[in-house]
Amino acid sequence: MELMVPVKDGEVWAEDSGGEGLPLVLLHPGVADSRVWDGILPRLADGRRVIRYDARGYGRSPDPTASFSLVEDLSAVLDHFGVERAFLAGSSMGGGTAIGLALSDPGRVAGLALLVPGITGNPDFAMAEFTAEVGRLAEAGDMEGIVALVKRTSAAAGSGSDPEADKLIRAVIPAWFAVHPHHVPDPPAFDRLGELDVPCVLALGERDDPEVVRCNEQMAARIPACRLVRLRDSDHFPSLREAAAVTGLVLEAYATAR
Repeated sequence: MELMVPVKDGEVWAEDSGGEGLPLVLLHPGVADSRVWDGILPRLADGRRVIRYDARGYGRSPDPTASFSLVEDLSAVLDHFGVERAFLAGSSMGGGTAIGLALSDPGRVAGLALLVPGITGNPDFAMAEFTAEVGRLAEAGDMEGIVALVKRTSAAAGSGSDPEADKLIRAVIPAWFAVHPHHVPDPPAFDRLGELDVPCVLALGERDDPEVVRCNEQMAARIPACRLVRLRDSDHFPSLREAAAVTGLVLEAYATAR
């Protein structure tokens, strides 16, 4: 079932597979919309209820027109579907959102699968050079330059023209500029990772940007009893690069949810 879900001062596109049991909620990265899950969704939804949605401005969700919080929007989506407690699988930006909800409302989170996750509040994880270069290229109107930059830093494991990642990257760049004026960062979470008290697996991509890899290693060390998985052939698109491995680790973590 696909539908538009109301959130504060806006709405987001969402899809609910239906089914019984603990819901599995998929949270997409900032370098792609929810289509990044397309290749692994059928197996994840086999016998399980899976919910995914596009954050404001991404994919099939309209651009934001007012300030908003990613964590608050996640809560609103869960409320709309009547989900009191869920297992969260989040990639990059989505991983940071999942952590934010697990810290702000721990009763709603039964477990976490964090794929190359982002995090708020880590002073060593600012991606300042990348952000500055995107700004410079945008001012010059060089969209092809931005695509090349993202592919070089986040999609290094691709081969040839890398059409799947290329399509997702091209679709998502306009969202960055539409969302930026309205997105209110959620509270710093890096120094609170030790408070997490749910089963957690964190997968990093060994071909991801080195700054992301270091941050992910630091995060895994701070999260109690976190299982760290190193995906040898993955960059910042693990669900594309190692679909079978990602599906397996998400389902294994889901099975330990409590």
